[in-house]
Amino acid sequence: MSQELQRAESTPVAPKPPGKLRTFLDSDIVHSWKNQPVVIVATLVTLIMFAAALFAPWIAPQNPFDPRQLELIDAFTPPLTTSDFTGNFYLLGSDSQGRDVFSAILYGSRISLLVGFAAVIFALALGTALGLMAGFRGGWRDALIMRIADVQLTFPSILMALLIFGVIRGFLPRSMHAEVAIIVLIIAIGLSDWVQYARAVRGATMVEKNKEYVQAARVIGLPARKLLFQHILPNVMRPVLVIGTIGLALAIIAEATLSFLGVGMPATQPSLGTLIRVGQDYMFSGEWWILLFPGVALLMLALSVNLLGDWLRDILNPKLR
Repeated sequence: MSQELQRAESTPVAPKPPGKLRTFLDSDIVHSWKNQPVVIVATLVTLIMFAAALFAPWIAPQNPFDPRQLELIDAFTPPLTTSDFTGNFYLLGSDSQGRDVFSAILYGSRISLLVGFAAVIFALALGTALGLMAGFRGGWRDALIMRIADVQLTFPSILMALLIFGVIRGFLPRSMHAEVAIIVLIIAIGLSDWVQYARAVRGATMVEKNKEYVQAARVIGLPARKLLFQHILPNVMRPVLVIGTIGLALAIIAEATLSFLGVGMPATQPSLGTLIRVGQDYMFSGEWWILLFPGVALLMLALSVNLLGDWLRDILNPKLR
């Protein structure tokens, strides 16, 4: 019995395999993230701005979309000032309607992020579907889709978004323009940005469909639909997700540009671009904060998301590692 105990004690115990969390923390992605201070700051800024926009109804001292909460008597209150009339404290000042600029930025960020995310998802889904069809089927489908993409690439995306936005609004009655502005913005930006996703997916699909695992799946009689969505699609999504991350910053800027030009969100539901357009009218009259703070918020949001997208593109590209 003692010999068996000694033998059991001397038998080496296999080490416990690391969990998924430990494996992720030891991965190259986390290691690269820890060694790049710029990426860390960009991540923190992005998370803070996303959280602030998400919880805006609980953080903002005022609902800028509710006319009952606006204090016209507090108009043009400077930043870090308490109003002499109502006693309200304005961290970033107020605008011409007595609207708290800090609250307007939080609510405006929600609209900018909503339009950006929805437009990227729409463009990603459309571009991925067309790219899969063009790369897998080939023939006249590939030629038609790619020629349309080539024609669209000859125009700047913002001009395409303006054109699509104007055409869609032309078919709608004027009374509905403000109600469906956010939907029209999403469609316009999405239709102007699908080309980059389609081209990336088409190229990756043309490579994947000639690999041995696809040929083996064809030999055993796997339907084309299952072959596309179960085997090829998961292997071509990596570059698409990277493009989508960078495309989010571009979609936010596109929404802000359209709103700044006066063809985006109305003044009653301001996005960051609308706030910048409104603040431009007071740039030389002394109320500088109405333009400055929304502009800084848009710059920080777009820059941080863009930096994360650039880092993600580099870390997921084996040729750059």
